[in-house]
Amino acid sequence: MTALQTLWLPIVLSSVLVFVASTIIHMALPWWHKGDYATLPREDKVMEALRPLAPPPGDYMVPQPSSFAEMGTPAFQEKLKQGPVMVLTVLPNGMMNMGKSLALWFAYLLVVTFLSGYIAFHALPAGARHTAVFRIVGVASFLGYAAALWQMTIWYRRSLGTTLRATLDGVIYAGLTAGTFAWFWPK
Repeated sequence: MTALQTLWLPIVLSSVLVFVASTIIHMALPWWHKGDYATLPREDKVMEALRPLAPPPGDYMVPQPSSFAEMGTPAFQEKLKQGPVMVLTVLPNGMMNMGKSLALWFAYLLVVTFLSGYIAFHALPAGARHTAVFRIVGVASFLGYAAALWQMTIWYRRSLGTTLRATLDGVIYAGLTAGTFAWFWPK
C-alpha cells in the first residue's frame, strides 16, 4: 500500500479540521487578526493620487533600484532618505473572490497535510506510537503552516505582531493535523 492510500483519511480529515479552525479564528474571533493591517494615514488622498496611475495588480517595492550599482548612487540614496519607502501589494479592483481564495486555501491545506504525512510515512513504521506520529507530523505541518511567514518580517519588516499571530495560528493548525494523523495512523 502506498502512503497516499494508507493516509488518505487523515490527510483529508485534518485538512477539513484546519479549514474549520481557520474559519473560526477569522470569523468568530475577528479581533485576533484585526490589527494585521493598519489604515494608511490620509488613505483617501493616497488612493486619489494612485488611481490615475492605475498600477496593475502585483508586488512592488518603492523606491526600486534597477541594479545593485544604482543602490549606491547619491540619487537613489536621496530617494530612500526622502521616502516613503514601502513594499506594496496591489490587488485587483472590486470585491475579493472569496470562493477562489477559500478553494486555494483548502488545496494548500491538502498539500501541507499530504507532505506532512509523506514525511511521517517514510520516517515511522505502521503501528508507531501516537506520540512519535504527533511529533513528526506536528513539526512537518508547522513548517508548512508557519515557518516561512518569518521571512516577510525579517526582510520586509512585516509587523512582528502579525507574524506572531499567524505563527500561533500555525501552531493550532499543526496540532490539529498532528492529532488527526496520530489518531488514524496505520496499525
